[in-house]
Amino acid sequence: MITKKLLYITVLLALCGMNKATAQSMHFSQYYNSPLLLNPANTALMPEYDYRLGANFRNQWAALPVPYNTVDAFGDFKIGGNGETVHNNWLGLGGAIFSDKAGSGSLALLQFQFSAAYHLNFNEKSMLSFGLSGGYVQRSVNYDALTFDNQWDGLSFNTHMPNGERVGVLKTNFTTIGAGLNYAYIPNEEAYINVGIGVANINQPIESFYNGSNQISMRPNFNLDMLFRTSDKLILNPSAYFTAQNGASELVFGSLTRINMTSPRDPKASQLILGLYDRWNDAIIGVIGYQIGGLQFMANYDFTLSTLSPYNAAYGAFEVSLIYGGVYYKNKGGKKMYSCPRFN
Repeated sequence: MITKKLLYITVLLALCGMNKATAQSMHFSQYYNSPLLLNPANTALMPEYDYRLGANFRNQWAALPVPYNTVDAFGDFKIGGNGETVHNNWLGLGGAIFSDKAGSGSLALLQFQFSAAYHLNFNEKSMLSFGLSGGYVQRSVNYDALTFDNQWDGLSFNTHMPNGERVGVLKTNFTTIGAGLNYAYIPNEEAYINVGIGVANINQPIESFYNGSNQISMRPNFNLDMLFRTSDKLILNPSAYFTAQNGASELVFGSLTRINMTSPRDPKASQLILGLYDRWNDAIIGVIGYQIGGLQFMANYDFTLSTLSPYNAAYGAFEVSLIYGGVYYKNKGGKKMYSCPRFN
């Protein structure tokens, strides 16, 4: 018991000093499968679909008495843009719920976010998207679930002894505003390039359990997503993500390989998805997934390589995502705003 407590404290201290933005903000290794968290300009950025529903789950630090869990669920949809010509523009609306719980004290974050984006087609080769988001965030900590030094009775931590601290659940809440831009370039039917820039916490809200003045800094991020169809069977999907906050930073880069298992023009076309990513100075991420029609499932495992590896007892992070995209009318299938090699 005492060993686990010491491990828990050691990891918390290590997390506070690590040079990663992940110590300050929730994140997913499959950043590309949490589009509304990544950038509000991604809201309904899906030329081949009219609506999208998705969920992500991440489990990490399994060596701790209580692991860290991060969950999100989101949905977005189009307004306008019938897909019959490349000159259609459309508005996207979306919403998401994010939950992040850490440790036995249930240090938790619950966030409700709404976003909107407008997608402007210049021609069949380029499109500009810009979006805004607003969120309500609640953080809480359960003091009753924590143990303190004055509860050590010489043999173990006795939770029945008074801890001398505040009792119950302590909460604080704030609102946050984000904005972002995306530019998509489609040089031909074999390639797609998308560059996104976003900023979270533009309003720099105050976050404190004790009426303090802890101001959350703005967090800019950059993402690059590319698709290259090398043959009728193979599509390469390299991407990268970078974010920074308060001197901490996170850089993830790598590629997915999408292998067509059926004819890509089949309404129920399927793809096997394999991938490998690197979180700089932290972990190697292996990815596997499968897509059939508009339904995609992906899973990944993070193999920790950083100095934190001894503290998680060789356990990495496990993550899964499930996304479904659909159209309003079945006879609309096959019409797209522009040619995207992911589905051609």
